[in-house]
Amino acid sequence: MTKRIVVTGIGATSAIGGTAPENWANLLAGMSGTRTLEHDWVQQYELPVTFAAEAIVRPEEVLPRHEAKRLDPSSQFALIAAREAWADAGSPEVVPERLGIDFATGIGGLWTLLDAWDTLREKGPRRVMPLTVPMLMPNAAAGNLSLQFHARAYAQTVVSACASSTESIIHAFHHLQDGDADIVIAGGTESAIHPITMASFASAQALSRRNDDPATASRPGAIDRDGFVMGEGAAALILETEEHAKARGAKIYGYVLGGGVTADAYHITGNDPEGNGAARAVTQALEEAGITADQVTHINAHATSTPVGDPNEYVALRKVFGERIDEIPVSATKASTGHLLGGTGALEAIFSLLALRDRVAPPTINMTEPDPAVPFRLSGDATPLGDGPQFAISNSFGFGGHNAVAVFAGVDY
Repeated sequence: MTKRIVVTGIGATSAIGGTAPENWANLLAGMSGTRTLEHDWVQQYELPVTFAAEAIVRPEEVLPRHEAKRLDPSSQFALIAAREAWADAGSPEVVPERLGIDFATGIGGLWTLLDAWDTLREKGPRRVMPLTVPMLMPNAAAGNLSLQFHARAYAQTVVSACASSTESIIHAFHHLQDGDADIVIAGGTESAIHPITMASFASAQALSRRNDDPATASRPGAIDRDGFVMGEGAAALILETEEHAKARGAKIYGYVLGGGVTADAYHITGNDPEGNGAARAVTQALEEAGITADQVTHINAHATSTPVGDPNEYVALRKVFGERIDEIPVSATKASTGHLLGGTGALEAIFSLLALRDRVAPPTINMTEPDPAVPFRLSGDATPLGDGPQFAISNSFGFGGHNAVAVFAGVDY
């Protein structure tokens, strides 16, 4: 029997807010989280890009020092978001063997790894911390959340670049459908604003270079877009069966109806210009959700603000939605938050659910002149979604050709 899966708690920390409500309020207000980086290493390495969307609330402001020092920043952000989501869900009582973790990342403990390398070179092997490997491994966030919440059903990590945390939500949905758990903490995290990644993405000409105007650097769908903005942070969602949620009187934000996961097998960094893999992911997601393309009322686009990626996403969605794609309210929220890589899908899942709850598509800031090759219905203002049942899709596409699309429904589903 197919179970209905609901979201009962949310938590998020990013460049536009230290909590999920702050993120949502600042997103609706049109805030940009992109700022000039105030780090010595920007000048030290003469980086060509000098800005990013750093988390506005630093982990050391939230976590006790003894706890933070044992975690890479990526795991610190994960713990902050998951604790907020768990409290928001009412800190449910659940048998440990019925609680699961699906927490993703795109890169993992980058800061720990590279700091340890510096220590090894400069001070020798005896000075390398014994916790280096447990801190740098990509599954560290999931493992630490399992310890924190005594989750013994399973603890899983998806690492599929920018599609990672959308895949984690989809996996959590399937674990709940299969009866592997009653509650799952799902989400993603990233802390990769580091000299090596900034230099590498800049060398690949993937980052915007608007050093003189960072707040407007991310311009999804605009004709003068020139690349994405690095972001950081984490987002967590508490998923559970509707039966379990109602039995404990939990509030419900909305429903996860299913998802689609495919691969392009086209290029290690570029997505298929014909959009075939992405279109299949959307089609799979809608089929699993049991709804048609005509029922979708909102789309949170991947829309990173790269010259190639944005039009390719439009091509993919037009394959599924036809001419109707030009009518559906679309939000490109990375214009505000920057691109959280492995954490971005979970944050945008939260935005999708809140859009359905409040019946409003959040604005896409920094829209200058729209690109005719990306004629999404993007607006610099919040757009009402209207009456009736609300359904949204959230797209995530990553290096390696990974495509992941999740489908959500409002509470009136």
